[in-house]
Amino acid sequence: MNILIVGASRGLGASLTKFYAQDKDNHIFATSRTSSTAESPEHITYVEGIDIASEDAGPSIVKRIKPSGKTLDVVIITAGYFATETFDKPDFDAEVQMYKISSIGPVFIVHHLVKAGLMAKDGKIVLVSSESGSITLRHESEGGGNYGHHASKAALNMAGKLLSLDLKAKGIAVGIVHPGFMRTEMTKGVGFDKYWDAGGAVTPDEAAASLKQYISKLDMGSTGEYWAPRGPRDIGTAEPVLGKNLPTPLQLPW
Repeated sequence: MNILIVGASRGLGASLTKFYAQDKDNHIFATSRTSSTAESPEHITYVEGIDIASEDAGPSIVKRIKPSGKTLDVVIITAGYFATETFDKPDFDAEVQMYKISSIGPVFIVHHLVKAGLMAKDGKIVLVSSESGSITLRHESEGGGNYGHHASKAALNMAGKLLSLDLKAKGIAVGIVHPGFMRTEMTKGVGFDKYWDAGGAVTPDEAAASLKQYISKLDMGSTGEYWAPRGPRDIGTAEPVLGKNLPTPLQLPW
């Protein structure tokens, strides 16, 4: 398979790159915002200098992949940004950045890949969202705040649904996923590491393993749907809102 992972320099993206690279028959195009001097195996191509919040991200990716002559079987967009806010202290610039990275950039990247003819027939596009983007799951027990993070993920969910409709005739499946509450620098950077143990947070490797399994089963029968491959175990509002004995994987409500 030929796989594009957007946001591959750390966290979930880095783990996915590592897992897919274990099969030498896979070729991985792995994007990052910065340059790296580290050598990589022949079946990994690092596409550097890609900022998903920039309008030229899509054309830049196309420019790097097109000469290879390869078409993409799987595209996984994992890039994210999380800045915390409260009602008393909203952050305009941070919210704009979260929307650009989470819900605007992915649409333009997919647009450019498809229009350039780089998506294989029966290809798959996976948008890494979050349970925080579910309006139904927002519950008084967790309160408000974090407007940009939650709302930009809700916007990504809508973008994914709309993409699934536009790409259905092309046979390209679109999956929208909550990969799990992860022990990453991003969640630690906003102080959520204090919730890691109680919230059932997993390593990026653990999240990548379940996400890889989900992707293997994604097809046109589930295109446009919103799933938690690891089930409700790390979603604190799942039982109060949806009830007990929930299945794994769990289809999430919008």
